[in-house]
Amino acid sequence: MHILAVIATGIDRVNEVIGRLVSWLTVFVVLNVFTVVVMRYLFGVGHVWMQELYVWIHAGIFLLAGGYTLLHDGHVRIDVFYREASQKYRAMVNLLGSLFLGLPFMWGLFFKALPMVQRSFERGERSAEAGGLPALYLLKATIIVFAVLMALQLVSMIARSLLVLVTDSAGRDGEGGI
Repeated sequence: MHILAVIATGIDRVNEVIGRLVSWLTVFVVLNVFTVVVMRYLFGVGHVWMQELYVWIHAGIFLLAGGYTLLHDGHVRIDVFYREASQKYRAMVNLLGSLFLGLPFMWGLFFKALPMVQRSFERGERSAEAGGLPALYLLKATIIVFAVLMALQLVSMIARSLLVLVTDSAGRDGEGGI
């Protein structure tokens, strides 16, 4: 069971580091939006690429920080039963939800997005807007990264759920060990 804890801790660290790094992009988005608004309304100047930049970065933040949000239990959930449930019940819900909902969805998303991202890279896809940003393929690639980071965090959640389910409240595993 020690290996499950090691795997979960390693995955959690990856998503923690990525989440903290990505969080700094929010400062950049705020500065970019502020600049766009000041330039447009005070000076009558606007650039499509600057407007696209904050939309793209905002999308990137949400996609790249998905695993971090799951790590910190920040996703929306209907808590009618879960909130007051025991630790073992929560572990079972997390285990079943991750195995039968989360991982299959991430698997499907990954393999559905992969050809689109590959085509985008091959074509050197850029913004459809005149004066827009180049390298739209980089934004599209974050969909793949999202699926991988979320799947990894779901694996961590599965490992931690299994640890809770095979360990009783005294800290013993299912085989009587301490």
